[in-house]
Amino acid sequence: MTLLSGSKLLDIVEKVEKGERLSREEGIRLMESNELLTIGYMADLVRKRKNGDYAYFIVNRHINHTNVCANLCKLCAFGKKAEDPEAYTMELDEIETKAIECKDQKISEVHIVGGLNPDLKLSYFEEMLRRVRRALPNVIIQAFTAVEIDYFAETEKISIEEVLRRLMDAGLDSMPGGGAEIFSQRVRDKICEKKISGDRWLEIHEAAHKQGLRTNATMLYGHVETIEERIDHLISLRELQERTGGFLAFIPLAFHPLNTELEGMNLSRTTGYDDLKVLAIARLMLDNFDHIKAYWVMIGPKLAQVSLAFGVDDIDGTVVEEKITNAAGADAGQSLTKNQLIKMIKAAGRVPAERDTLYKILEEGF
Repeated sequence: MTLLSGSKLLDIVEKVEKGERLSREEGIRLMESNELLTIGYMADLVRKRKNGDYAYFIVNRHINHTNVCANLCKLCAFGKKAEDPEAYTMELDEIETKAIECKDQKISEVHIVGGLNPDLKLSYFEEMLRRVRRALPNVIIQAFTAVEIDYFAETEKISIEEVLRRLMDAGLDSMPGGGAEIFSQRVRDKICEKKISGDRWLEIHEAAHKQGLRTNATMLYGHVETIEERIDHLISLRELQERTGGFLAFIPLAFHPLNTELEGMNLSRTTGYDDLKVLAIARLMLDNFDHIKAYWVMIGPKLAQVSLAFGVDDIDGTVVEEKITNAAGADAGQSLTKNQLIKMIKAAGRVPAERDTLYKILEEGF
């Protein structure tokens, strides 16, 4: 094959074609390589093996209930102090109204995450879930990152398991993958020193899996991390998935420095080349994950579309009113229509498949 002639990655290509697991050293070699098309070729093989020609999307709604946050991580442009004029916290009635507004939009997921607001008790979140469930009885509620779950446990002085049980009783169906950033403590000390450790993030997701909650996983890249730390992050996720099988999808998140405390470190936005390479290598390293998602809000719809040829089988969803990435200068917009997503997928030669959070196909082909 002309594409592969002269490639320095032929031994890795052979392993991928045989369906063999890649090592840490091979992952690092891929990150160091500039053979993007060869990497993409391998990732596309794995994608097709796992998902055929399906490309998934979801009709969903985001609710970011508060931007007041006790952590105020350097990487974040969303969190505010309570006294900040831009700080906000939604009343439960307002959240319920947003949920009721979705009744005729045929959404299948409500995605809820927010800051660590010291004034909000666990009872607020339980009532929030009950109201959203009452308004949208057939919609899956994916809510609260591991960082939020840990904060609820700390403020209520109860166990992670008790927090999860209470939230599940109130209507929680799934957890998003936010807060993972890079698991390396060296990196966390530089960009989010108050945030839970990588080990704690993994511990909370393992606890969620044991209680029957399916969750997502993420990695924030393009700031101060090394390629070795990226690969170690992926391997940690792969090892947890080996134990529990509880992860639904992996979503690499491209760092946006604008309006964050890291903006002054001469960090620039990731390039399209970087984004495609990270997505493809994630597909290759995470051999026990069924789905790799390109989050179009962070990398833009056009690159998300191209990524469907680089190992990606999911381009997220309609989103509607996402505030966290947009606060950091994202220019991709806050929503896409279902028809726009279908058009993107068809133009890439894939079969559009509308899914729910758990990857049950609701409609396909179009």
